[in-house]
Order: sequence, then structure tokens, then C-alpha cells
Amino acid sequence: MSYNPVKIWMLALVSFLLVQAARAQKAPAPLHYQSPYFKVALANDHPAFLALAVDSLGNGRLGANLVRPPASAAQAFTVHSSGQTVAYRSADEAPAAPPVWAFEFSNRELRIRSSYNAASPPQPLVAVFNPWASHATLLGMENKDASVRLPAVLHFPDQGTFRITLSEGSRVALGYDAERFGRYPNKDYVRVTFPAASRAMPVVEYTLKVVAIYPGGPKLAGDPRFDGFRRNFLNIFQLNPRRHMLANNSASDPCALNLYFPATMALRTPPLAKGLTALDLVRETLDQYLSGKKGCGMARYGGNTQQIYNFLDAYPSLLTAASDYVSGSNDLPWLRKNYAGLKEWAATVLATQDGNGLLSFPASGNSGSWPAKIALRPANWWDTVGFAHEDAYSNALAYHALLGMAELARRMNRPDDARLYASKAQAIRSAYVKTFYDPSTGVLAGWKSADGKLHDYYFTFVSGVAITYGLVPNPLANSIMDHMLAKMKAVGYTHFQYGLPGNLIPIRPEDYVDHNPRFGYNAFQVYENGGASGNYVYFTLRALYKLGRRKQADAILFPLLGGFEAGNFQGKGPNGMTYDWRAWDGTPHGYEGLLIDNYLALLAVLYR
Repeated sequence: MSYNPVKIWMLALVSFLLVQAARAQKAPAPLHYQSPYFKVALANDHPAFLALAVDSLGNGRLGANLVRPPASAAQAFTVHSSGQTVAYRSADEAPAAPPVWAFEFSNRELRIRSSYNAASPPQPLVAVFNPWASHATLLGMENKDASVRLPAVLHFPDQGTFRITLSEGSRVALGYDAERFGRYPNKDYVRVTFPAASRAMPVVEYTLKVVAIYPGGPKLAGDPRFDGFRRNFLNIFQLNPRRHMLANNSASDPCALNLYFPATMALRTPPLAKGLTALDLVRETLDQYLSGKKGCGMARYGGNTQQIYNFLDAYPSLLTAASDYVSGSNDLPWLRKNYAGLKEWAATVLATQDGNGLLSFPASGNSGSWPAKIALRPANWWDTVGFAHEDAYSNALAYHALLGMAELARRMNRPDDARLYASKAQAIRSAYVKTFYDPSTGVLAGWKSADGKLHDYYFTFVSGVAITYGLVPNPLANSIMDHMLAKMKAVGYTHFQYGLPGNLIPIRPEDYVDHNPRFGYNAFQVYENGGASGNYVYFTLRALYKLGRRKQADAILFPLLGGFEAGNFQGKGPNGMTYDWRAWDGTPHGYEGLLIDNYLALLAVLYR
């Protein structure tokens, strides 16, 4: 046989074109819809999302695709698209039969309808979200199987929010799950499942409406400087479906020591939907703790052998969350039911008070007392820094919590209890400034160790919390803020789009607990050793506004709001670390991906 290169080339070309045509038939173009509020792409071989993005503000800022690729079709469908409607029917259904799934789009709404077909019962509609695009969370009242009753809110930090409601008479709950360590396969996910129609419920219709939920008047709505505030006000609320608790993010740990952050925010949050508030989420989480469940900051949480003792801030945080819940909801039946449990929490706090009235942690806090191999975590949220013995942050939080507990006692008509908690709070206040004020720096130290030494690294959050909660008289408070801002200027920190450092000067190795440089050991600007974040910036801003120093507060606030609008606080950087912590040049050093604590700072807008 003679060799004919032209003929062989022509056969190869024909084969290539046939393959491409076959591929085009197997994977036809997706079905699209886009408005200024959201965009969506649907598969046209079975009912599934290929792409989704949302902009709660309607500015057409439709960012990264939020969904992961769907599973392959399990059955054959015919697809019909007409105008702003897409209908899916089983392949054996008549064209006139109601579609098993139908999608209808309008400017701010996505309606999803399922109709029952006895011959080919519809399967659920499953949306799997990519947390590295946005840490999605489904906010609503959970059932024991982790399904979420409707109405509910599906929120995407840095993008926006869908409020999900059901057609009248329908009674279904959305499936909800989240995984942090990759089983999708080998990927993290947040999964929301829309149950299909059934014989018992022949038609189910879901309405997903784009909303922006935030407090404040029309001036906020009309000022683009506050876009980051309006878009992200709900970011602090992340519900972990497996724990049934508010958590660091929907697939991360619940933390007793930071529950007061979302609780404080919930006091000012408008209703999420009819019959659903952010305070409801706080109550449900408190109920889990009251039932005996643990969170980060509580002794032996998750079997952690380094967490031998309760952090000093854990139970003050829970008490503050409880008093905020009752204050905002006026739910006296809940208070009566749980007052005994709250008293046990308060007793745990009081058991740590030492002879001068301050809370005291069992570790000495002395420089050089932290071994190279971690045997014990320190006293509070800043768990790589050597806070111990008498801890300024935890005592400020305990003071506030005990005042809140005194108010709960008064609501319960328990005057003896109220006097006890108020007197214990006053004991903290009486000892606070004289214990923690450092005249050599003009600010409050982080802790006083058992050997009597102050450990002062210009902790921005310590002074902010103490001033916010009223532990420091105004003349001294102004002096402290003068010194803090002067030091900030002296060290050259101006990167407010990333938040604030927890400390302005490096923490010496002998005062650092975790001896891994990745977590800041002898590595200034890494993680809790001077890393920038939104964590606790609220208290610096709140203190400045409280003291009438609006210009100085605004100089921090508005770049920070720009950072929130730019999405500076979630996601993963090129080095594989996440943006919830950064060096001052913006290099990421975090690991959560999204950490709710960053977003309490948004609340400061309401105190301008």
C-alpha cells in the first residue's frame, strides 16, 4: 500500500472534527441569566447550577463563581428555555407535563419550582459551594438532622445574600452540610440541598430574593463609602450545621470565647426574614453550650491536651452573649428556664478571682515559662501569646459580663445575686488601672505575671476593650489613646485596609507560647505577633468614638471599610495561607479562610 500523507492528514482532520462535534453534543453551552443583582448558569442536560454570583447592592459587581461543578446527570432530561424560564422534564415526559424542575428569573429573584411525577419522581436539587470563592453559610433554625427550616438566609461574604422562602402551604427544610478537610472529593465545601416535590407535596416552590440586611439610615444606603458595611454586615454570622452552633465559619470550630462578638452584632441586626432574627441564632448556640457542649476556649475542647484550663475569657464571653440575647429579645421565659445554668457560668468566673478581685489564670505568665513543646495554652483568645496570671483583656471582658449578669439577676428579681455580681465587677474595676497601667509606655499592659512584672507590647485591643467597657476614666483614656496612636505612627503602621496589629512592637520569644515561626514566634507581623487583621479593631474604633475623637477613628474606619468591600479578609493567597491575618505589606499568614472575628469592626459604623 502506498503512503499518501495528504489522505492521512484529511482523515485525521475529519476524525478531529467528529470528536469535537460529539463533545459539543455531550456538553452543550450552559443556560445563562444575569441582572445587576445576580448571575446564574444552569446545566442543559440536568437541573444543576454551573455558576452563581450575587451582588446584594445591585451594582453589577458579580465576582467569582460560587459553586463547584455538579455531579453527572443520573437520568436523561429534556430542557426547554423560553424568555426568563428554564424547564427540565424527564426524557419520558410529555412536553405538556409540568417540569420536574423549573427556574424563573427576574431582576432580584430566582424562583425554583419542583413538580411531582409519579413515573419518574424528581431528585433533590443540590448546590455545592466553594468556600475558597466565598464561605457560604445558611442561616436559619436547624432541625436535629441539621436541615434548616424556611424562611432562611443564604449568605456569601463579600458578595451578598439570598433570602429563601417557600410557597404557602409547603413544609420542607433545606439540607445543609459543610466540610473543612475535603470530602467532595478532596475539597472543602458548603452544600445546600433543595428537596424535590413528592407524592405528599406535589408542588414545591422556592423563592430566592437578593437582599441587603444591615442597620442604619438612608445616609448609609446612599454613601458608597459604606458599601463594604452594607454588603458584609452579616459576615459575622456563620452557622456550623454539624455542631448546630455559630462558629468561626460554617465548617470550622464553634468558640465559646468569641460568641459575644456575633451576639453584640445581633443586637443591632434587622430581622433576617419573617420570624427569624440573628438573636435566634445566638439563642440556639447558647442552648447548645447550656446543654453541655463545648467550644474553643473551654477545657479539653475537642480532646485538646494543651487546653487544660478554661480560658479566662470563655465564660465571660458566654455570659455577655446571654445578657445581650435577653436585652435584645426580652425573652424572659428563656431567662427563667436557663438562669440556673447562667449562675453556674458566673460561678466559674468568680472562682478565678484572686485576693485583689482580678481574675487569675493558673499559669505564671513569667517570661521564659513557656516550653518549646506546648504543654499549656495561655489565658485567652490570643492563644500564641503568653497572657497568664492576671490578664488585662479577660478581666475587662469579665467586668462587662458581671455587670450584664447583675442586670439579668435584677430581671429575675434576685437582688442578692444582683448585688453580688455588681460588687465583684466593682472589685475588678477598683484593681484594674493600678494593676495594668504602665507609666513607662502610657498604655495598658497585656498581663501582669506572677513575678509582678508587666508585659506590655502596645496591645491595641487591650486598651480599646478597657476604654469601651468603662474601666478607664476619660482623662486617662485620652492619654492612653494619645500614646497608642503616637506609637502607631512611630512604627509606621498605616495599612488600615488590613485592620490593625494586635501589638505594635515585637513580642519577645520568652513571652511567646507557640515556638513555631509560622505562628509568629520570633517573627514579627506574622499571625498574632503583630499581624494585621480586623480582629478587635472594633474596640479601638469604639473607644475613639466614645472619647469624641471622630477624625482619628474615621482615619482608620474608612480604609478598613474599603478593605471589607475589596474582600481583604477571606480567601487564600499565593503562599497557601489565608487573608484573615496579614503582614503589614499584605502577605497572608492566616489559616481559617474566613474568621468571623474580623467583622465585628463593622459595628463601629453605628457609633460614629
